[in-house]
Amino acid sequence: MTAKGKSKAPSRRDDIQLIFSCYAPRGKNLSAQGLLDFIQKEQMNSQADMKAVEQIIENYEINKTVKSKKSMTFGGFLRYMESEDCSVNNKDHKKVYHDMDWALCHYFISSSHNTYLTGDQLVGKSHLHAYVSPYPVILSLENHCTPLQQEMMAEYLKTILGEKLLDMTINDTFAKELPSPEELKNKILIKNKKIGLLQDTILKKGTNRHGEVGHYIEEDHDEEEAEEETAKGKRPASKPAKEKKIALAMALSDLVIYTKSVHFVSFKHSIANQKFYENTSLAEAKARKLAMNSGAEFVLHNMKFITRIYPAGSRALSSNYNPQEFWNVGAQLVALNFQSLGEAMDLNRGKFQDNGNCGYVLKPHFMRVSEKPFDPNAFQPDFKATNLLVKVISGYSLPVPRGSKGIDPYVRVEIHGVSADNAKKQTNYVKQNAMSPRWDETMTFAIQVPDLALVRFIVEDQNAIMANEFIAQYTLHLTSMNPGYRWVPLLSKEGISLDPASLFIYVWFS
Repeated sequence: MTAKGKSKAPSRRDDIQLIFSCYAPRGKNLSAQGLLDFIQKEQMNSQADMKAVEQIIENYEINKTVKSKKSMTFGGFLRYMESEDCSVNNKDHKKVYHDMDWALCHYFISSSHNTYLTGDQLVGKSHLHAYVSPYPVILSLENHCTPLQQEMMAEYLKTILGEKLLDMTINDTFAKELPSPEELKNKILIKNKKIGLLQDTILKKGTNRHGEVGHYIEEDHDEEEAEEETAKGKRPASKPAKEKKIALAMALSDLVIYTKSVHFVSFKHSIANQKFYENTSLAEAKARKLAMNSGAEFVLHNMKFITRIYPAGSRALSSNYNPQEFWNVGAQLVALNFQSLGEAMDLNRGKFQDNGNCGYVLKPHFMRVSEKPFDPNAFQPDFKATNLLVKVISGYSLPVPRGSKGIDPYVRVEIHGVSADNAKKQTNYVKQNAMSPRWDETMTFAIQVPDLALVRFIVEDQNAIMANEFIAQYTLHLTSMNPGYRWVPLLSKEGISLDPASLFIYVWFS
């Protein structure tokens, strides 16, 4: 990587002034027609009309004389270009716009592993802030309690959660598929082991189950341990599965409605035996092996059943795996350690800021309807590929790490999707300029499966002593990107806005 010349860098205003001058000749104000031409040609919005343009002038021009002439000064144009109307992220996607009436298994669901922890898995402190969402919250219980304690747990759940707790099927009837997020809105679901069938719970509604205990046989396969040993190049010891007889209080069992936990055996076994309200949990290594070797089967499985992926037990310090590989096979509950910062959580935030940040993102059509099995590991000849061009023009007011005398910033653009689409490209660095670095570098990407692709912008400091240092990032769905001249809001490692820090880019699709 080489540095660009150390000339005086232009300000953000200069970038936008150049655009303004192209549509407002001879330094005059920008007419409504000139603004319409800009929006249609540069922002690629063919639907824009004079009425929409006049509303933009009304919203952003403060000079009353100019506004009365249906024109815009450069100041008004600058305000417009720095507004949400010109953000890279489609503002219509900041509200719930997906169809929320599909069965629950047809959504990616923002999921955490031990959400209540704010630090590591062993002695990390707890907090409840990560549980907020208007659509259904699924509480996955790790139950090691005695039947008596389980009864107390059930009583606490009912008393504290009240009407929000889903303790019976929708309309007290038995359906043949999972209800939708809309039907379950403002409800809390309990995910745990369950004795018997869901029909039994419906039939016994209203009966006193105090003191009743059921039993189930649980096989301890030590799958996670074996998979981790294999990943480390070791030959796992062949151990027969151990059977354990587990006691479960029926009062707690009856609170499990649409999210009954069962052991995963195989895709073939699931097709023959798994009920629609039963779901499985897989350690990351086991899930990764299935995703790599049986991608299409995994997608078909997740069209019918909910699958939860959780981090390996060896991640005691709460590190994360890459969630994208499991979204690629349609896994709904890809659980991450939310308290850990980095790429995995950047991707998770980027994915779930879509659809109004409600925690539910509808899967693409090809992952909901089995017209033809989708294999994320194979070439997709029937898919219309997207060619993405990103010109990284400049930056503005980039944060400088505490104690640093300055930064040499560069921008990396990453595509995260199916394996064939994964790519990274970056600009050169600009010497000692955090306020207004200028790159003017163009990158192109060919993307086979745009509906699964995330785009991540990362700003790093080339000048760091030990290694390139993270400065800021922003991640969003490819399908949420606006074309044309756009600004990219930048976030900290914690996902907090660094406003006014931003990037100025040009986006083009074909």
